Amino acid sequence: MADTLYQGPKTLDRPVISYRQPSYPGYLERGDTVPPASTLDLEAIDLADVEPWRQDKMWDRLERLRKEDPIHYTPDSIFGPYWSITRHRDIVAVDSDHKRFSSDSSMGGITLSDMPDGMVSRSFISSDEPVHSAQRKVAQPAVAPTALRDYEPLIRQRTQAVLDSLPVGEPFDWVDRVSIELTAMMLATLFNYPQERRSELTRWSDVTTNPTDPDICPGGMEQWREELTQCAHVFWEIYQGRKNAEPAGDLMSLLAHGEATKNMDPRELLGNVILLIVGGNDTTRNSMSGGVYALNKFPDQYEKLKADHSLIPNMVSEFIRWQTPLAYMRRTAVEDVEMHGKLIRKGDKVAMWYVSGNRDESFWDEDPNQLIIDRKQARNHVSFGFGIHRCVGNRLAELQLRILWEEILARFEHVEVLDEPSRVSSSFVKGYSWLPVVCHPR
Repeated sequence: MADTLYQGPKTLDRPVISYRQPSYPGYLERGDTVPPASTLDLEAIDLADVEPWRQDKMWDRLERLRKEDPIHYTPDSIFGPYWSITRHRDIVAVDSDHKRFSSDSSMGGITLSDMPDGMVSRSFISSDEPVHSAQRKVAQPAVAPTALRDYEPLIRQRTQAVLDSLPVGEPFDWVDRVSIELTAMMLATLFNYPQERRSELTRWSDVTTNPTDPDICPGGMEQWREELTQCAHVFWEIYQGRKNAEPAGDLMSLLAHGEATKNMDPRELLGNVILLIVGGNDTTRNSMSGGVYALNKFPDQYEKLKADHSLIPNMVSEFIRWQTPLAYMRRTAVEDVEMHGKLIRKGDKVAMWYVSGNRDESFWDEDPNQLIIDRKQARNHVSFGFGIHRCVGNRLAELQLRILWEEILARFEHVEVLDEPSRVSSSFVKGYSWLPVVCHPR
């Protein structure tokens, strides 16, 4: 049977590379016109190409793969060859199968890019069992239900203060004034990091996930390396300091005193810190912006919300589904695996496109491209992953979003989007760098 399966080409004409080098057919420069998926040869569809994401023109590519080639092999890309999994049920199957599909940094980790020499760092999300569960267990108390109950009054107080500071009736950038501000304050609290320096956490998150974006890292990989090295030095000092202090409930204290994490080297510490910063920043921040944008695209849903505030919890899940803040997660095949007549070979990169699973017409009962705030299946989204690697902070993200919308509705009749947002140049983080709005009072 295996002899008849499509296995992809055995060799490449060029070495596998980590970051953007425009050296292969079909590569899109920044600002290039994105051709419709219908005009492309099927094998030429490369979901990792950044420009379609920056222009929000990747949807027809995702749809075509779901319908015609749901287990899709891309032989050449800026990250080398890889497989794309685009249907909901197949994503769940791969994400659940941690024995045959590895997340471990030694196998390549969780993104399609291969880290440069000297910068590969392990974290619990990029570890397999038993390391993964042992380290994850250390961090969990910071986002456990008891911790969330303690955080709720603080989150509400901060949300009220941020919203009350906004220039009502005047244009401003929602990303900068609300989404970044609220997530940065929460990150600083989780790490017990100085609030007056919280912008550093946002910066390190942006640098980590956008090393080739000229708006974020104009100095390229050299700047990326320098800034993450600075991050490593800062948190190494904090880590050592927490070891010499009484145990507390913040993430750095938990890592410093946890049995599975108290003896990490600087590189492993950096890996875990970056995981927690990016996880705490991108999911919540981009869902905060994405929710405002979505309700403006679907004004009937905004009216439905105003008429029934009890829909907020379900709406939060629908925001996270519709936005999908992280477009994919990578795994690496530990052994040969057959899926739908395709043979994924041992060592192959596999991208689970969460953003596609969340728009899979064969799974969702109602049109998945629409925002439907009372969607019955909303919590079945795959934005947080599935299985043992499901996002550890998912309940905290939902709490922050719920409180934000409770407080928005208490103050504003409408948060009006004035123009199309600017999107980040990434096929991994599906987010916004600018969202112009005006808040209209009740």
